[in-house]
Amino acid sequence: MEKKFHLAILPGDGIGPEVMHEAYKILSILKKKCFINFIFHEYDIGGVAIDKHGTALPIHTLIGCEKSDAILLGSVGGPKWNNLPDEKQPERGALLPLRKHFNLFANIRPSILYTELRDLSPLRQDIINTNINILCVRELISGIYFGKSQKKHSVEFGDYAFDTELYYQSEIYRIADMAFKIAQQRNNKLTSIDKANVLKSSKLWRETVNNVAKNYPKVQLSHLYIDNAVMQIIKNPSHFDVILCSNLFGDIVSDECAAITGSIGMLASASLNEKNFGMYEPAGGSAPDIQGKNIANPIAQILSIALLLRYSMKLYELSDAIFETIKQVLKKGYRTFDLSNNKKDYVNTNQMGDIISQTLLKEI
Repeated sequence: MEKKFHLAILPGDGIGPEVMHEAYKILSILKKKCFINFIFHEYDIGGVAIDKHGTALPIHTLIGCEKSDAILLGSVGGPKWNNLPDEKQPERGALLPLRKHFNLFANIRPSILYTELRDLSPLRQDIINTNINILCVRELISGIYFGKSQKKHSVEFGDYAFDTELYYQSEIYRIADMAFKIAQQRNNKLTSIDKANVLKSSKLWRETVNNVAKNYPKVQLSHLYIDNAVMQIIKNPSHFDVILCSNLFGDIVSDECAAITGSIGMLASASLNEKNFGMYEPAGGSAPDIQGKNIANPIAQILSIALLLRYSMKLYELSDAIFETIKQVLKKGYRTFDLSNNKKDYVNTNQMGDIISQTLLKEI
């Protein structure tokens, strides 16, 4: 009997439901043509959940995710909920607890500059004439975002605040081990980012990464300080393949890599635990300023499905087929609003979903 794959779908806020509607088209094709026994369960999360249930992560949503094999997330947040206490806002009240609850310690974000979109990159043409395909592996549930943090008042000096970066060697080891495994599947090249010349946590990071490297002799390992790394990524992005980062540095580096590709609407991400249970989502956010205009780019949401097929389902050929489908669609000249140089000549969200669906049918 064919195994059922239970998928928790969390459309979220802003453009989340709009791009998720297009993702459903792809899931439907996979279910019907590839005979994948998907069972979909949709739940509220983020701001819409606050409005309906009084909390960004309702207990029934969490239980539903626990009963699923993976999570497909839209986006959460928006200015409507910015007046709430920090811990109750959509991002801190939903995303961080989900990551921690499922031990999603590894965030994987590929940044690909497609040949057809080179004119959108902010980099000079002589820099981007070579292939750019960077995969950032970011530690996601420790470091400075989860360390002791507080804002206080001093009678003598006024307000002050602190955030603490704390890493256990075991936390560094597991993210490094995953990064080396991924590097083996690509070009056997890994760059680890730290600030070991200043920070004790970074010194431990580098020492641990070097120890893990002994298990992967075929992988070429190099280290860069974060300040030098962001400069080198701009100067010579094609030099990089897999980049390994702590939580804070990964946040910085992955967004820089995103900017190089020309549009954050093209970027998907996977957050995984040691059992390959994953949460898959676009990297671009809820974009409430374009909500309801039918101009959002659904490609990142669709590529999130490709990552789900790769990392949680091990269906590598189908994953590659979706990436190839996106290339074919771009090669034919189809552009959403964010990708179009002529803002009067573009396909809307629904149309792009249809075009990708039709092209995928031919690809598989």
